[in-house]
Amino acid sequence: MNELPQQTAAGSWERAILHLDMDAFYVNVHILDHPEDAGIPLVVGGQPDQRGVVASAGYEARALGIRSAMPTSQARRLCPQLKIVPANWERIRACSRQVMTILHEYGPVEQMSVDEAYIDLSNRMQPEMIASQIRDRVKAETGLPCSVGLATSKLVAKVASDFDKPEGFTVVQSGTEAAFLAPLATRAIHGIGPRAAEKLAAMGIETCAQLAAADFAALKQRFGNQAESLRQRAQGIDNREVHSEREQAKSISQEWTFNTDVNDPEVLINQLKKMCDSVTKSMQKRKLVAHTVYVKFRWADFTTFTRQKSLEVGIDQAEDIFRIAHTIWQENWPSGQRMRLLGVGVSNLEEPTLRQLGFDF
Repeated sequence: MNELPQQTAAGSWERAILHLDMDAFYVNVHILDHPEDAGIPLVVGGQPDQRGVVASAGYEARALGIRSAMPTSQARRLCPQLKIVPANWERIRACSRQVMTILHEYGPVEQMSVDEAYIDLSNRMQPEMIASQIRDRVKAETGLPCSVGLATSKLVAKVASDFDKPEGFTVVQSGTEAAFLAPLATRAIHGIGPRAAEKLAAMGIETCAQLAAADFAALKQRFGNQAESLRQRAQGIDNREVHSEREQAKSISQEWTFNTDVNDPEVLINQLKKMCDSVTKSMQKRKLVAHTVYVKFRWADFTTFTRQKSLEVGIDQAEDIFRIAHTIWQENWPSGQRMRLLGVGVSNLEEPTLRQLGFDF
């Protein structure tokens, strides 16, 4: 466990947020059923001759420079012996439900995707022990490895969960957030994508410590209204709450209720694309970019839920929004499940100060 100096008094934290991130989730779900593939360069994704992309890369593949969203043709060039397997969406969803069921035993859960969630452990006694127990239980009961980060904010907890992967356990005590972030590259901070990092580097700013101490006037000139937010994030300042029921404040969305329940994937995908196009036009008209894309599901029995993916930098192109929405749909729609309603939306909207081409999620 990577841990900064302990607080003098043991016990509860006034504010304690855990971020859990499953390690190479799709790959490790595959290995549950195919243990013979453990330890080899492996990715889950589409085949190179079908213009496929990498959905998830195992750590052996990552060591060779292979990353999510990379064309599998490029991944195969980097590693000719790379094994490429398709995503087993039914199995992925089942494993995700198993993980989330465990998490809900410990406190309010904000599920971000099939393999990522926040848990509010505020005012709980010894949240460090609870965090350790959660990580151990997930591995013991599902067979799947995960990493957890515990901190006083969602921002720092997310950085902490990524700090010592795989199977990491990093605790950042209250008052040490800025010190924890200080030596890390600015790209470690949510909201700073490759292009923003390049702009910061051109100013001589490469670490969070340098960003936290940067001249505000210079930041303002380069990043406009985002300048203060950038400095605060570099110091670990983040007051966002854990929302167990997803609230889509300041969002743009479209919903469609079908006249009869639908389970035809072609019909559902076409409707999803139409709604993505509509949402994009509304967003572009307001000259905004989105950092979150979400999809709303309602089954024939009125079971209703929303799932989302967040991005480091804003997007405003229909093809990007649809690609992310389609991935969410694939992750959460069981084949043959009849749908009464389908919705898509974007949130975390802002002026395109940090916009870049393409997306990264």
